Amino acid sequence: MAQFFSIHTDTPHLRLIRQAVTIVRNGGIIVYPTDSCYALGCHLGDKDAMNRIRTIRQVDERHHFTLVCRNLAEISTYAKVDNSQYRLLKATTPGSYTFILQATREVPRRMQHPKRNTIGLRVPDHPVVLALLQELDEPLLSSTLILPGDDYPLNDAEEIRSRLEHQVDLVMDAGSCGIEMTTVIDLTTDVPELLRQGKGSIEIFGISHG
Repeated sequence: MAQFFSIHTDTPHLRLIRQAVTIVRNGGIIVYPTDSCYALGCHLGDKDAMNRIRTIRQVDERHHFTLVCRNLAEISTYAKVDNSQYRLLKATTPGSYTFILQATREVPRRMQHPKRNTIGLRVPDHPVVLALLQELDEPLLSSTLILPGDDYPLNDAEEIRSRLEHQVDLVMDAGSCGIEMTTVIDLTTDVPELLRQGKGSIEIFGISHG
């Protein structure tokens, strides 16, 4: 049975943040708010928790998980970033973007795309997740909270609890945070490639829709 925290969006209570981080470190799955929509998160080194998220989402090993990072320095630990990529990241983080980059050796192989050795990374702009990351002191392994058969991510914490209370360990209720997913940009190609248009603007990347 999942725990349920009501947490203030702008000034999250440190005691609740610490409890959430303890759940993550002990192998739990949490539902937490971001600047785009709710997401599922777990410890990046926990294979069992990652597989539980795959089961909830009903996705296979080709599905890109995202490492949710505090800042650009953390991204550069887990991804290979050249100068042009860095400039784009600096201009668009924090924000509602997920970037596909080549993974470094810091990223376990099971978290990488099996053929491309890539990983999704992002720096969110939301006080609750930033507080989580600060307390955790490393990235969260994450996936958008959109369930099989649904067209949009779940946005109501009570509905999330009723649908997932036996599959996750904690639901962090910070009210509505939207149903628009991040914009996904592949930066491993010669020019940035739009993989999914979402909340983040694509103008800075010099690419057009679709």
